Amino acid sequence: MPNLRELVDLLHGWYPPGTADGWDAVGLVHGDPEAPVRKVMFAVDPTIEVAREAVAWGADLLVVHHPLFLKPVHGFAATTPKGRTLAVLAGAGCALLTAHTNADRALGGVSEALATALGVTGLAPVAPAWDEPLDHISVYVPREQAEELRQVLATAGAGRIGDYEHASFSIPGEGRFRPLEGANPTIGEIGRPEVVDEARIEAVLPRSLRDRVVAAVLAAHPYEEPAYGVMELADPGTSPTGAGRIGDVEETTLRAFAATVAAALPATAQGVRVAGDPDRVVRRVAVCGGAGDFLLDDVLRSGADVYVTSDLRHHPAGEFLEKDGPALVDVAHWAAESTWLPLVQARLTAALGDTVESRVSTTCTDPWSFRA
Repeated sequence: MPNLRELVDLLHGWYPPGTADGWDAVGLVHGDPEAPVRKVMFAVDPTIEVAREAVAWGADLLVVHHPLFLKPVHGFAATTPKGRTLAVLAGAGCALLTAHTNADRALGGVSEALATALGVTGLAPVAPAWDEPLDHISVYVPREQAEELRQVLATAGAGRIGDYEHASFSIPGEGRFRPLEGANPTIGEIGRPEVVDEARIEAVLPRSLRDRVVAAVLAAHPYEEPAYGVMELADPGTSPTGAGRIGDVEETTLRAFAATVAAALPATAQGVRVAGDPDRVVRRVAVCGGAGDFLLDDVLRSGADVYVTSDLRHHPAGEFLEKDGPALVDVAHWAAESTWLPLVQARLTAALGDTVESRVSTTCTDPWSFRA
């Protein structure tokens, strides 16, 4: 039987907390890492009803999509709604873990689950993630000092590519210069042209380390005025993770596709709202689990025929349609994200077999009760 630490490590491996947005609050909220875990329940929202369902079933861990404490708090007394939820879980020894925006963009995550539920295939991110923007640095150095400078670059953080480090490329050549009055050349004399056997060393580096790498090069370089260049590398756009998903469906109409969406998702008071010509041909579909108007510009450039998401606001939606972009299908936030729960449950079962029992919450946490 695994303990909580092992479950957390497993889930964090699938949905790394470091990929969450900076404003988000993900990871283990409550629980003893050494406690054994026999039962795991999955839900979208950590409401009091969900907490009571988890406790009644005897769950040792409740995994939710939305954070219980998204904003900082000074305490969590049971006199507040969120405090009561945590008190119910803590009183029964049930741990709580959140996977939010880190689960949204991951492989096997929320947007991928929504797309799969709607029959979309050949999936790719709408906005591919890039773990760290990269720079490219090139430095010219006398050939006999080249190896020393390669070590300086690596020590400062350049030349790391995936599971490789100290990666660089060198090109031999000739450096030419003529020192002027006031110079203090390492090689050569004032007023005399020089030709030096040099190497051009190239490496990539995380953009966040640019200042550190350049400072290290300047401090170690033998020349009084080193020649170097730094370029920002473009996002290659090939990451399998990122915001939203886009793919293909068999050719249909917007009216028929909207019916497919309604049938695939749990029924809610909101239902499925559609903006666009009902007879429009639909082949390419973009989706985003949760509130997706932040992706509208990316969707507009994506070549999608329709965009399925939640919580679209009046003005952004209206302005989007004026640009003759894809049709819009707006579904309930909870309904869209609930598609992830059976997917992550199945993933847990495949990883741990019968050592852990799991279930998806049967509590509907959509906030809307009815439509008048």
